[in-house]
Amino acid sequence: MNKRVLLVFALLMSSTLVSAQSIKAPKGRIAIVADGNSPDPDDLGGTAITLALLKATALTDRLVHYSHSCDLVRVDRISEAAEKERHAMMQTACDGTARRWGGFEHITFWDAKWQLDQTIKDLSKAINASTADDPLWIIEAGEPDIIGFALDATPKEKHKFVKVITHHPANDDAGDFYKWKQILDFGVEEVRIPDQNTYLKVKESQWDWAKNHPDDRMQFIWLMGKLAEIDNVVKFQKGYWDCSDAGMVLYWITGATNGGLKEGKVEDVKALLLNYLDKKEK
Repeated sequence: MNKRVLLVFALLMSSTLVSAQSIKAPKGRIAIVADGNSPDPDDLGGTAITLALLKATALTDRLVHYSHSCDLVRVDRISEAAEKERHAMMQTACDGTARRWGGFEHITFWDAKWQLDQTIKDLSKAINASTADDPLWIIEAGEPDIIGFALDATPKEKHKFVKVITHHPANDDAGDFYKWKQILDFGVEEVRIPDQNTYLKVKESQWDWAKNHPDDRMQFIWLMGKLAEIDNVVKFQKGYWDCSDAGMVLYWITGATNGGLKEGKVEDVKALLLNYLDKKEK
């Protein structure tokens, strides 16, 4: 009897996991604006996971913009030398993950601070292409300034087809040129989900499965998160593997406002990535 109960419980848990992992991205395209050059280095792991998730769910063609290092004014908490290093690491997280996982040949990974004009033009182009049947979902994975500049450079009538996903007030009002209210004043739709740090900033040991995985694509992802953990600018990442911003992409992939996973966990990320790698091996 006990074995039978355990079997039923295991089947129910498996069914729940599969249900949570259903891939049902909403109509439209996705744009991602990350920082990583700010004092918090969590975007290194977040970027790697984000790109891998899009590849694992066959949604790379829906990505129309990716920029990093969107913290446009350096603060004293990070030195000029350390910030320069971060720009290089973020570019490596983008280019390295994209090359290893594939499917991003159509994307230029812009350095928002060092390629400001090109970044704004690229995001503006994505906004201008938006329609009711093909909206743009912007992931706010850093300060909102780039989003504000792009909205300001595009026609007002396009903004009603733009949705901005956010999960943390620390990003919303961290801009040097735009605050969150100003972003909303453009007429975009706010899509707010809970703080993704709750379940996606975890003890490093919870990612040993990636570190020890035989596929170097998973090892590379783990390494990007490890770079953030050993970062010596901030202390609050010590002992943690953090891909919190990728939770917004996980939410979008699993349905967004139509039942998307609002509080994704490491197990959810793991299931999607390993399912993809297992299929590729067969």
